[in-house]
Amino acid sequence: MNREFYVDLAANGLRMPIGSDLVLHEEPDPERVRKDGRALGRVVERAARRWATPLAIPLMDLRLEKLDLLAMAGIDEAKAEAFHFSAPMDHMMLGALCGEQTVPLCAGSAARDAAIACISTLPDLVPVGMAIGPFSLATRLMADPITATALAGRGTEAEDSADVKLLWQCLRAAESAVLRSLRSQIERGARAMMICEPAACTAFISPRQLRAGSKIFERVVMDPNLRLKAYLDEMGCDLIFHDCGELIDPMIEAFGWRIHPRVLSLGSSRKLWEDARLIPEDVVLYGNLPSKLFYSDDAMPVEEVARRTEDLVARMKVCGHPHIVGSECDVLFVPDAHEAIWKKVDAMMAGSVAG
Repeated sequence: MNREFYVDLAANGLRMPIGSDLVLHEEPDPERVRKDGRALGRVVERAARRWATPLAIPLMDLRLEKLDLLAMAGIDEAKAEAFHFSAPMDHMMLGALCGEQTVPLCAGSAARDAAIACISTLPDLVPVGMAIGPFSLATRLMADPITATALAGRGTEAEDSADVKLLWQCLRAAESAVLRSLRSQIERGARAMMICEPAACTAFISPRQLRAGSKIFERVVMDPNLRLKAYLDEMGCDLIFHDCGELIDPMIEAFGWRIHPRVLSLGSSRKLWEDARLIPEDVVLYGNLPSKLFYSDDAMPVEEVARRTEDLVARMKVCGHPHIVGSECDVLFVPDAHEAIWKKVDAMMAGSVAG
């Protein structure tokens, strides 16, 4: 789709959460559906129709690329989530992880792809893919990514530090894994892709180092994501770039002007009406109601969700930047709080084209 498609969605007052997980948990057996492509496709379709959006956004399951990557190293899925490399890999291991997918995708990835294929048969919906970003995946592969990133940010070279060497190895393997994931989803019909880079934030990347001239943000975040964006452009697949981490203004500017996604999705710590001045007018902002707090009536009562929503709508209208009201991240099901969460999603949606 061209950029006007997303700008028009914003102009028409679209509101939508990233809420497929909530709809998934309306199923009698959510875990079975999570691994059943056709059933998962019906969930994603139902979520899109519930909120009257053409964007059929799947589960934000950022574990899948790690599971698929480590399967190539012979690491069982049951052990993969807790697995971390603690020392540099040998050339054979690194080469294997950076090659083609040599083992079947995990059940979750296979179901995700099959669900995309199902959505692609529905002419009024846009099949959206989902992937973790390369740096965020790299941090999940390492026992101590913060130390390694800090050392690299200070200028320590790989030959002088095993931690830094492992960082660059994991980043290379992670980019390859994400590229394989994007290719698989596009082959099944994805026409837009949400890439989630929550680790591209001040928790991992020091603003002080950046102010001193460090190129660490460029090397670990921008370079791999720019290569992925070039691939998506080549394939005619739109980019929705998501980062709900704590950010500084130069990061927002880099995302907007250089990665230049169709949609930029940010966390609730950002003031979107101020961030609008940092990015091009044709990049639609998405978000950013504090959905991570929706489970708690003490931290985020429904009246506060309604107030913040309308305040955000009013401020974005004044600044004039295209904006789609939504959640700061995916809205997850919490067993003892599902009714409270749904009430807050409904409060966010009040007054929308769906309402």
